[in-house]
Amino acid sequence: MVTVDRPAANGFVRYARKLYNPLGFSKGYNALLWFIFDGAMFGFVLARLQYLNIWGVFCGSSGNGAAASECYYYTNFDRNKVGIVLHLGTILPAALFAVFQFVPIIRHKAILYHRIAGYVILLLVLVSDVGAIMVANHSFGGDYTTQMFVGVLVITTTISLVLAYINVKRLQIDQHRAWMLRAWFYFASIITLRLIQAIAFSVEAAWPESQNYGAKPCDELLYVYGNATQLYGDYPACDPANAAFATNGYVAVLGNFNGNVGSIMMTLSLNFGMAGVLAFIMHAAGIEIYLKLTPREGERLRQVSYERQLERGFANPGSAGLVLEKFGDAEPWAPKETKERPKPVVVLSDSS
Repeated sequence: MVTVDRPAANGFVRYARKLYNPLGFSKGYNALLWFIFDGAMFGFVLARLQYLNIWGVFCGSSGNGAAASECYYYTNFDRNKVGIVLHLGTILPAALFAVFQFVPIIRHKAILYHRIAGYVILLLVLVSDVGAIMVANHSFGGDYTTQMFVGVLVITTTISLVLAYINVKRLQIDQHRAWMLRAWFYFASIITLRLIQAIAFSVEAAWPESQNYGAKPCDELLYVYGNATQLYGDYPACDPANAAFATNGYVAVLGNFNGNVGSIMMTLSLNFGMAGVLAFIMHAAGIEIYLKLTPREGERLRQVSYERQLERGFANPGSAGLVLEKFGDAEPWAPKETKERPKPVVVLSDSS
């Protein structure tokens, strides 16, 4: 449990400290941000653990899992089957482990668990990235915007996790913290994505002129409808008798969340990539703002890095990892005692 020397400003702060100090938090704003963001991730993952039953729940008949248009590919094509199993089977456990990695008391008191969990998370994420790439071209329609979002998310999170790993092996704790926070803030954009999609659906419902068309293959639509008669009624070009009107088996479908089954699937496809890119930009900007607003924590951890690197005999302690001054024009970093050490004062006596 953390001991705080500063007196509580009021009764509320005093009571709040009783809740977050046992978790290892010394500052209330850190505990609040952890509760909001880590709590959101925890809830999101718990709600989706049922998706590990891919064919019973995720692509089951309940309609509470993947979009039906996605399941057409997940159930009929081997590459997509393997891809979604790899992705869901690894990213959900990885995210669940990651939630507890950000609890200070676990990092300080269960160091061995923290290290082992870190290696497990890194391995699981790398496997999940492979699965995500395998299904990207059919995920929510798989248009180029969606594929770009998936690619950017895979690249940025992988680079961030690798840099975090390199820095922790060099005992550069401040940079390990920064890159881990970046990685999981990027991952969390998948949650904000859902909120942006919900807003987009409302906008399209209120302003029909904002709705757009997209192309869907008739085979996919037939899987979604499950009823050929109903499909041919909504999209006559999908009827084999009218095959000449479905170019390469594709028909134009209006994206409308309040429309028919095909329209609902199309609006999900049209909005996913846009929502993903916007959410990623918001999260990427947000984490950089947070890191800039918490320089004292970064400096404290750099001092810890210095002490640990000095103890282990690293060259250039305090800067043995991947720090800014190695690549840019930042001023060389000096440990705290060097910065605050007073200059010697020479006192001249009258007798000298």
